[in-house]
Amino acid sequence: MCQVLKVSKSGYYKWLNNRDIGSTQAEKKKKVMSKIRRLFFENRKVYGSPRITRELHKEGVKLTEKTVGRYMREMNLRAIPKQKFVVTTDSKHNHPIYPNLLQRQFNPDRPNTVWTTDITYIWTSQGWLYLAVVIDLFSRKIVGWSTEKTMTKELPLRALNMAIRTRKPPKGLIHHSDRGSQYTSKDYIARLVECKMQISMSRKGNCYDNACTESFFASLKKELVYRHKYTSREKASKEIWKYIMSFYNVRRSHSTIGYVSPKEYEKMYREGALQIQGDNAA
Repeated sequence: MCQVLKVSKSGYYKWLNNRDIGSTQAEKKKKVMSKIRRLFFENRKVYGSPRITRELHKEGVKLTEKTVGRYMREMNLRAIPKQKFVVTTDSKHNHPIYPNLLQRQFNPDRPNTVWTTDITYIWTSQGWLYLAVVIDLFSRKIVGWSTEKTMTKELPLRALNMAIRTRKPPKGLIHHSDRGSQYTSKDYIARLVECKMQISMSRKGNCYDNACTESFFASLKKELVYRHKYTSREKASKEIWKYIMSFYNVRRSHSTIGYVSPKEYEKMYREGALQIQGDNAA
């Protein structure tokens, strides 16, 4: 054959070898791109190249973030961008106001040291649905939540009671909220005092004092709410419950805790496998 093609044997075998290498590389790329696509859709189309890269590393696939980004562009996979969050605070009241004890120190070194809380709203065909959450800042885990068709003082109180029931916090925990009337109400403050919590409130009109809770609401709306039209408040509530319990707390990786989920981060803490790092903002 070499005589017919008028090529040397060494040249012919070199060509065969290069062809096999090219075929192998193409197959490897195809498999990697398949993994990237799977991870992208498994994580609700919200992971960009940084998180996809770390998920691949967990599966033993070592690629640079730049390469992952290039492959994602080739497949036209783009993470859904965040939209601006709207504040719902009503601070026009005569209730007592407490000082800001948190002072944007968003990096407690153990669970049940600092909880933050806030309220947001979601549109449905039946009207607004209000959501109150309580977040443990250590792991960013949602430890309490409640939904209601009106923004009453009972709404955040139910979320708080859920957090207390499931976490059984020690006395001295810092509870941080905005100055909204729901959080300064007599019943809410009484519950905090009963549990011997330290009461902390954001400065007036400063959403950055509660940046972590704001960040959760932004993620919730980007990754769930803005992608659906809810026909009822009940359906929206169920989807929010599923998002928190099946995705956000147990699967979704968080950049501020080393690209692991809240559940995994707390597990690492219990096993003594954490190296607590510097301050983070959200």
